[in-house]
Amino acid sequence: MARRIGGAIPPVHECRAACMNQKASHPTDSEQTRLLRGLLQPRAYPHEVGGVERIETHISTVLLAGAYAYKIKKPVNLGFLDFSSLELRRHYCEEELRLNRRLAPRLYIEVVSILGGMDAPRIGPHHAPGAIEYAVRMQRFAQSALLDRMLASGALEPRHLDALAATVAAFHARIDRAASSRDAGADVDFGTPASIEAPMRQNFEQIRPLLESREELAALKRLEDWSIAAHVELAPLMAERRRDGYVRECHGDLHLGNITWIDGEIQVFDCIEFNPSLRWIDVASEIAFSVMDLAARGRPDWGARLLNSYLEITGDYAALKLLRYYLVYRAMVRAKVARLRAAQTEEATAEAGLHRELLADYAAHLRLATGFMAPQATVLIVTHGVSGSGKTTLTQPLLERMGALRLRSDVERKRLFGLAREARSGPEFNARLYAGAASQDTYAELRRVAALALAAGYPVIVDATFPRRGWRDSFRELAVELRVPFLILDCRADAAELRRRVAQRLSIGQDASEATLAVLERQLLEDQALTAEEAEYAIVIDTQHVAPDEMLAQVRRRLIPGFSALDDG
Repeated sequence: MARRIGGAIPPVHECRAACMNQKASHPTDSEQTRLLRGLLQPRAYPHEVGGVERIETHISTVLLAGAYAYKIKKPVNLGFLDFSSLELRRHYCEEELRLNRRLAPRLYIEVVSILGGMDAPRIGPHHAPGAIEYAVRMQRFAQSALLDRMLASGALEPRHLDALAATVAAFHARIDRAASSRDAGADVDFGTPASIEAPMRQNFEQIRPLLESREELAALKRLEDWSIAAHVELAPLMAERRRDGYVRECHGDLHLGNITWIDGEIQVFDCIEFNPSLRWIDVASEIAFSVMDLAARGRPDWGARLLNSYLEITGDYAALKLLRYYLVYRAMVRAKVARLRAAQTEEATAEAGLHRELLADYAAHLRLATGFMAPQATVLIVTHGVSGSGKTTLTQPLLERMGALRLRSDVERKRLFGLAREARSGPEFNARLYAGAASQDTYAELRRVAALALAAGYPVIVDATFPRRGWRDSFRELAVELRVPFLILDCRADAAELRRRVAQRLSIGQDASEATLAVLERQLLEDQALTAEEAEYAIVIDTQHVAPDEMLAQVRRRLIPGFSALDDG
């Protein structure tokens, strides 16, 4: 089944929020009601069905029949979507299949015709003559496979987030891009600053009439003022990113309730098929939805992990300046949905519990949006240590706890050579990859991206060997220039352990680093130890004996009070 039912509040994407305050009437004697009654009979299906379960959303009915789910669109016109005619319903079934097979080809099977009479319907082929309705046939899956359910049950692991980042990054790389201002069809305004501003303002306009207390209205006004001011500042960048191809035909509704883990693979389903303006968006808005949703579910650390993994693959660090705006926007969408639904429930009836839950959900997302709005303390942390010294292993929990951006020299070095993160370069190319000129270019690129991320308001960790004092000095000067704290993590292990780690990493072949034992030996000879002056702002970490938690404690002692994210608890 493709939509979570029961338990926690079911996810409702931003389009469906608009229909919360509209009356979409479906007379009980309507033709579709009769049709659905007939489809509850197992004989309507061309495969084995023991019984049929019916599930309703505002715009669809889903019938669970045997191994499959059949999604039928309701004959409604809500302004932002129009399913009022049979031809339109057929068209949007075909669009749903086309769009969702991009990310969930195993779940979306085909569009089927519903044949026969209203009281005795049967499922038939898509293009069969005489269709009285259409449906999307999907493969059913266990609700426990949804990522939101996995998170709640404790089954979600970091590997699932890394797989999600890789899936979304690959998807964004291959999907269509919006026309630039120089292209034919440029009159379509997908992804323009004005089209981005309209739904942002609409969130506040739809929430405000539902509030009564001065405190709530004041809190909403602060978020609205910030969002409007941020939009004015970011509008040129929004236009630039559309021109450069970052507005693409995305999924549009990328929260954990629309993502499954099936047979070791990520499948993302239920994209927005009925309103193109809500899926033709900046890729930064898309990934921001998932990052926000993880934070809303109590795992901002995993949101940081997801974002870092996505950016390592895409290299789209220019999106960072927009990310906070989109995080606030996505949180406000969810806040609006909760408040609109709360307005439909009655506090003094059997719905009182749901009413309170929805109000609490609204308040939680408003607090989350306010937190995203607040400036984040920044710092520039660089590592020092040869290959195999444990830099990446130690900085992973640090970036998650700090909400930091980590820049890996192994990843950026390959990007400069046009290689993917996990690509294997081969012996001859490997020599060029780690040559002196390539290293010089790599550190220059790391400095450029670090400056961009710091200017966008994010703590930055640069994971690199930093063998030369000149390179370390360059990053210290950047910290001084940007007026942020600077810290060196001096990672160490004995030579035998270093060789063991490098050999093991190469044999596994799943890390971005391709440093060989020969590269390690050269690093050991050429590494310039920290000077006494550098030692004053460095933490020495013996990675053979210091666990990540102890490293976090050491960094905490250096950075408090500026970094509450590193506080205990």
